[in-house]
Amino acid sequence: MKKGNGNYENRGNYGNDQNRDRMLPSRGDYQTLLSFQKAEVVYDITFRFAHKYLSRGDRTIDQMIQSARSGKQNNLEGSKAATTSKETEIKLTNVGRANLEEVLADYRDYLRVRDLRMWEKDSKEALFVRKLGRQTPQTFEV
Repeated sequence: MKKGNGNYENRGNYGNDQNRDRMLPSRGDYQTLLSFQKAEVVYDITFRFAHKYLSRGDRTIDQMIQSARSGKQNNLEGSKAATTSKETEIKLTNVGRANLEEVLADYRDYLRVRDLRMWEKDSKEALFVRKLGRQTPQTFEV
């Protein structure tokens, strides 16, 4: 940020002089991003779920797994792109979010077509899962 004397004040150490004065510092360390960690858990769960509960040969298996993988990978690629372009980082992060929305829609379809109950937002099951999501490290194991 520019001070009254025309010089920039140091607002934190971002690793190098190039990033010091940027409003949004470059990252590239995707493994520390909560969005990447959660996307990785979604991928792991989806992989296991699809192979366990969907019929062999069902195209939904490949589609769900690919969407979950793409959600994870786009988070990774967006983080890596942040070192050169905020615009690319934001675009890839949004693509990753859209991929994960596809997976969510597939899970909802699974429940709907099998006449299974979808949890209410504040049901004890949903609250339990959200509580798990706040724990670290991020993992799919209870």
